Amino acid sequence: MKKGIFRTICSFTVATAMILTATACSNSQPTEPQDEQQQQSTEGEQIKIGILQLMEHDALDNARNGFIDALAESGYVDGEKIVIDVQNAQGDQSNLKTMSQKFVNDKEDLILAIATPAAQSVAAETQEIPILATAITDYPEAGLVASNEEPNVNLSGTSDKTPVKEQLALLKQILPDIKKVGIMYNSSEANSEIQARSAIEACEELGLTYQEGTVTNVNDIQQVVQSIVGDVDALYIPTDNTFASAMPLVASITDVEKIPVICGENGMVKGGGLATVGIDYYKLGQQTGKMAVRVLEGEDVSKMPVEFPDSTEVCINLDTAEKIGVTIPQEIVDSAAIVIKDGDVTE
Repeated sequence: MKKGIFRTICSFTVATAMILTATACSNSQPTEPQDEQQQQSTEGEQIKIGILQLMEHDALDNARNGFIDALAESGYVDGEKIVIDVQNAQGDQSNLKTMSQKFVNDKEDLILAIATPAAQSVAAETQEIPILATAITDYPEAGLVASNEEPNVNLSGTSDKTPVKEQLALLKQILPDIKKVGIMYNSSEANSEIQARSAIEACEELGLTYQEGTVTNVNDIQQVVQSIVGDVDALYIPTDNTFASAMPLVASITDVEKIPVICGENGMVKGGGLATVGIDYYKLGQQTGKMAVRVLEGEDVSKMPVEFPDSTEVCINLDTAEKIGVTIPQEIVDSAAIVIKDGDVTE
């Protein structure tokens, strides 16, 4: 009798152990490798930053690079503490909208918009995500902020407002006998319209007459430039994104016609313009990156004033001067921060 009871107890104990073991096995989950778990944890902690750039050209590219470098200098390195998603709209408005919506859907922690149309597109999609912008001339007039001093919206940034009167005064220093200037710009870009108005005022103050030549896209440039070069002594092109992306095309026409081109920024001079009193877009991007660090560390973007560049520099292209038969006075050459000669850029 005792032996039977003992066998029963033993059988019950073994069966129970088997059931418990099976249950434990069925409830357990596959264990991920430690390195993969650690990587997922790190990715979860990374800050997401979206960069929306209107198009590719020297000024906008430099602003983007300066922004990224300034973040890295403050410890926000792409792929480590932050993840940066760069989107380039290639000048297409529908691309801007799609990319703006992508950033909102991805729940970016901060968005950088480069150029006025990019900022307007992002601002239309979110009132929650902090937005910084750069390469914009006039934030209030573009409808982006309440005022430069206190934006009062989820957007602030840096302005690339250039000294238009100084640029045209430089033209008169180089060519004192200049009488009539062609002002070229994209009439559908708010940034360019603002500068064109400033150029008209500057021409009037400097005793110059003017003629406007406007485009709506890059395909118009060749025809419009060809139609105006015979009627003017020089061209003035502001920091217009459409023209900036096509400066070699402009130069191919103006070089043949021996027409000097005063530009809004250094990259356009490097692309074939004659000269400018401009700003450094890489430094402007750095300035914006420093603002981004402040936002990431808790500062309210709606209370951050729009910032402006604190210096300008003369840039001249001696190769272009030679092609069009212009001699730039030596005192201007000596004062220039950037000189292009024989294809080399000296800074």
